[in-house]
This record gives sequence, C-alpha cells and structure tokens, in this order.
Amino acid sequence: MSFVNDSGDTLATIKVAVAKTPNERDEGLMDVNHMPENRGMLFIFNHQQKLSFWMANTPLPLDIIFVNKQKKIVRIHHNAVPFSKKNLPSGKPALYAVETNGGFCVAHDIEEGMKIAF
Repeated sequence: MSFVNDSGDTLATIKVAVAKTPNERDEGLMDVNHMPENRGMLFIFNHQQKLSFWMANTPLPLDIIFVNKQKKIVRIHHNAVPFSKKNLPSGKPALYAVETNGGFCVAHDIEEGMKIAF
C-alpha cells in the first residue's frame, strides 16, 4: 500500500496485513509488541461510516489513518497512546483505516487530504 501526495508522487510504501472480517478488525494490532518500520495494517469495512478506534491492549504507539471510499485521508491520529481507552474518531465517514508505527506520517510528510493506493 502506498501513500500518495496531491502531485501523484509516492511518499512511502508499506506492506500491510489486511483485516476485513469483524474478528480480524476487532483484534487489529492488539498484543503486537514490535512492528517493522515499513509494515502496517489495513482495515477494510463493509460500508463507509464514521469510525472510532481505541488503543486498549495495544502496546505500540500508532498513527491511525482514516480513509474514505475515494481513498482520501480524512483524519490522522498521530502517536496514539498505547493501552489508552480514549476514542479516536474518524470525524468524517471512512471505509478504511490504516495503522502504522507512531511517527510514520510525520517522518514521511503524510497529511490529511492525501490519498492511499493499493
């Protein structure tokens, strides 16, 4: 999966595990203690809706990226706090969510309004 800026340039590419069933989405990256730098998880939902994630049972700080059906990034939560039960909402309807290591978006200049490709 790649992150693409408004000019169509690829800013970063990661290998993702895909979570598309309810059980896979519920488990996510819970209990994962280490993730290589260019890895992540792509969550695919059945329909576009406002989403909310939390970090309970997740020991890694993560960037949580919400993406709409046009594959446009609508919200980024940077460095979500491990084990937090705080809700992290998409704010706008999203069909996808991407989790990367915390700080990934800042390190690669990934911003809301950009797109993903896969």
